[in-house]
Amino acid sequence: MDRSRRVLIIGCGYVGEALARRLSSSGHTVFGLRRSAPDARADLPYAPLVGDLTQPGFWSQLSGPFDWVVNCVSSSRGGPAEYRQVYLEGNRHLLIWLRRHPVDAFAYTSSTSVYGQTDGSWVDETAPTQPGTETGQCLVETEQLLLSAAREQEVPARILRVAGIYGPGRGHLFHQFLNGEARLQDQGQRFLNMIHRDDVASALEAALERGRSGEVYNASDLEPVTQRDFLQWLADQTGRPLPPPAEPGTGPVRKRGVTHKRVSVAKLRQETHWSPRFPTFREGYAEALAALRSS
Repeated sequence: MDRSRRVLIIGCGYVGEALARRLSSSGHTVFGLRRSAPDARADLPYAPLVGDLTQPGFWSQLSGPFDWVVNCVSSSRGGPAEYRQVYLEGNRHLLIWLRRHPVDAFAYTSSTSVYGQTDGSWVDETAPTQPGTETGQCLVETEQLLLSAAREQEVPARILRVAGIYGPGRGHLFHQFLNGEARLQDQGQRFLNMIHRDDVASALEAALERGRSGEVYNASDLEPVTQRDFLQWLADQTGRPLPPPAEPGTGPVRKRGVTHKRVSVAKLRQETHWSPRFPTFREGYAEALAALRSS
């Protein structure tokens, strides 16, 4: 690190707090924006701010200055209307503020769900983004808004398309397996793309430090895995049976759609020298499995 920076993290929740802890431990001064006040804890790795990025009045009260801004806000599991308000309209307000208060770098977390491919192919940042859902299309529109601002208004925006996030307390299919609720969908051949929360944080730091404005970077681990292979590995590790096939006509209902692709992170690694601490799901789930064995 060449100097200490003032950093604003918008959406200081699951990923944002991990990023704040990482940056503050490196000597940066971090401010974390949430819609509600955090729990009263002495170990927060950021100075808390309370506000709603979708409300123009909030931005008129935020003066800065900041060197870096990160928007990793969540839609709180909402539908298309909430997506548009949080992602598209929220970033519109943020861009107005950024034009008045320039920063050195701005990073935004999008999703690999913008790739609608269903053929198991590898996708990189040049692949078509044609999601089959309204929420996915809203994410594409938000990306286009930010990339246009980078091209036309010199906003130093860079976008991370983040795969399925897991980590402490998170991991939907993992917990379904533990609860006996997991089912093999379509023989389990669909590829899963995952990334540990702490690796999302390190990818964001790498993008801020060494990423290029106006660029998109995929953020995932280094080994896409089929649903069957993931569940078989969990079965082998725990001594539990492989989950049965799903009943015909049943399957997951996902607001961002069900896709089948393998996400490449070559660009992020090459341009920012990012290296994940958890290169595959095996390393990433080691702690959760250790806790399971000791319980």
